[in-house]
Amino acid sequence: MTDSAGLSRRQFATGAAAAAGIMIVPRHVLGKGKKAPSDTLNIVSVGAGGRARSDINGCAHENIVALCDVDWNRAHSTFAQYPNAKPYKDFRVMLKKEKGIDAVIIGTPDHTHAVIAMEAISRGLHVYCEKPLTRTIHEARVLGKAAKQADVVTQMGNQGHAMEGTRQIREWIEAGVIGDVSRIEYWTNRPIWPQAIDRPTEAHHVPPWLDWDLFLGPAKFRPYHPAYHPFAWRGWWDYGTGALGDIACHAMDAAFWIFDLRDPDRVSAETTKLYAETAPAASRIHYHFPKRGDRPELDVVWRDGNLQPPRPPELADDEQLPQSSGQFYVGSKGVLAAGIYGENPTLYPSKLHAEVIADPPPTRYPRTDGAHKEWTQACKGEGKAGSDFTSHSGPLTELGLLGNLAVRSGRALEWDAAQGRVTNHEAANQYLHDEYRKGWSLG
Repeated sequence: MTDSAGLSRRQFATGAAAAAGIMIVPRHVLGKGKKAPSDTLNIVSVGAGGRARSDINGCAHENIVALCDVDWNRAHSTFAQYPNAKPYKDFRVMLKKEKGIDAVIIGTPDHTHAVIAMEAISRGLHVYCEKPLTRTIHEARVLGKAAKQADVVTQMGNQGHAMEGTRQIREWIEAGVIGDVSRIEYWTNRPIWPQAIDRPTEAHHVPPWLDWDLFLGPAKFRPYHPAYHPFAWRGWWDYGTGALGDIACHAMDAAFWIFDLRDPDRVSAETTKLYAETAPAASRIHYHFPKRGDRPELDVVWRDGNLQPPRPPELADDEQLPQSSGQFYVGSKGVLAAGIYGENPTLYPSKLHAEVIADPPPTRYPRTDGAHKEWTQACKGEGKAGSDFTSHSGPLTELGLLGNLAVRSGRALEWDAAQGRVTNHEAANQYLHDEYRKGWSLG
């Protein structure tokens, strides 16, 4: 964040401390493994159970000052792990009451990511948000613009982007080891939660440890049911984004980074039976990317519900692709396959892999200490966060959500990326953003 005089918040804080006679000790003066208090981030987390617990632990090298969750039963073990962190249920109360916060972790269901992130950004706080960044394309674009204007450090939790495998995939493809890439395939065993179902009709009391109204947040009101929470929310369109939301920001990340996959002109989907409120049991989604500059024309195919891609002929009879989930790139000289996080990149035929391992392309992209440390270091002015909302994770999330537009529309769509609209089927544009419940907004 920069004030009107052009000083960063860290520069301003350092100058103010000096004026007051306070000595801020550089980390290197304290010796290896020691940090000055002034160089420790004060972090709060919205979400403490489930996936959020892992993100909190990933930032435990900083100061976790407060934790917020609408379900205190689910968050109990995290509260116990961080006894000095004050617990809250409402993130708005936490952000108002807690002073001296530097950064916010968001590990809540998809439908609340945008409103929480926008509140944090509006306060000049750095943000780490779980994937997918948002539930709608409109939200992704708004957050990207807001983060840029506020000059805060942002990172989405697609941790594979900061891992070795993703960098290796890019270096191999850019070195031409598999030649010209014409097709990319993805597949996943998701969903592993209930979906392809109708709304339940049984009546249930809200558990005393859950604030159901806060869980709903900006979503339309409906009565509590255990079919939605905990975790089962992912398959419901009001709260989640199905298998694409869960996995695409991981699996598609490397190709998005390598080929700048931000403007498909056509997206189509084939699915099992469609339901009004939940994602289907399985889908096959086809993205077409026209040639653009140095980028070749590309076909990208996504499969979920345990649908498998055709077996590449480059594989020998005794060779196997990753079984439950993965990605592979079809090139003119061979195939590159990897797991959904970019892990274990492998070349086929096996002779090609042996040649590249024996004489690898040069290392071009710096390695990191992982997504969480990359973010916290960037918050302190050391390096950059690789999956920031503006240039990377926002457009990457949009790519996945475009597939859901095709799924829910039940037809092939033509997409105008510049306008951010479907041009051949107006009804599909209703899914670009939903009206928020009264009392909720993006500011």
